[in-house]
Amino acid sequence: MRRFFKFLAWGFVLALGLVILCGVSVQRSAAERTVAEVVAVPADIKVALVLGCSKKLPDGRSNRFFCKRMDAAAKLYQAGKCRALIVSGDNSVKGYDEPTDMKEALVAAGVPADKIHCDYAGFRTLDSVVRAQKVFGQSRLIIISQRFHNERAIYLARSLGIDAYGFNAADAVLSTSLRLKNQAREALARVQAVLDIHVFGTQPKFLGQPVVIP
Repeated sequence: MRRFFKFLAWGFVLALGLVILCGVSVQRSAAERTVAEVVAVPADIKVALVLGCSKKLPDGRSNRFFCKRMDAAAKLYQAGKCRALIVSGDNSVKGYDEPTDMKEALVAAGVPADKIHCDYAGFRTLDSVVRAQKVFGQSRLIIISQRFHNERAIYLARSLGIDAYGFNAADAVLSTSLRLKNQAREALARVQAVLDIHVFGTQPKFLGQPVVIP
């Protein structure tokens, strides 16, 4: 029993160390590359990648992360900080279509439909970032999501040779329990991001034919 508990204790220490190390790596990669003000966004990057999430929560209520993200994307475009938007999300299940929901929300906010390019195979953040490079031909990107998500996306992008910056959408106000759950989920997602890049060499589920953004 002593050996068993000692093994568990060391396992916990190693796991905690891995979480901390991966979190620090992601934060360092994104340091000084995320901004919350439009004026601080680099002016010479012409395409923005909007990371997807569900429009509705399971109980039918509007997803506040989605709303804030679309507001930020429309604001960035209307300020002239980008000339085109890639909306990347999941469309793997019938009746669930994140890119189309994002495009409709952006058009309703005044963004021209022909300036919005849908990526229907952005099943994970890794997929969205790699496809922006390999399918949509972008070597420089402004990434739009909440800050915690932007930091991880920037880490992935820079690891792949993409010059990426993040425009932070406002955070949704969450209860304490939901906020802690979200933080735990993000900590594990950062571990997965580091492992995907440096251990597994994970590739997107789909690539496909190149898409030219004028």
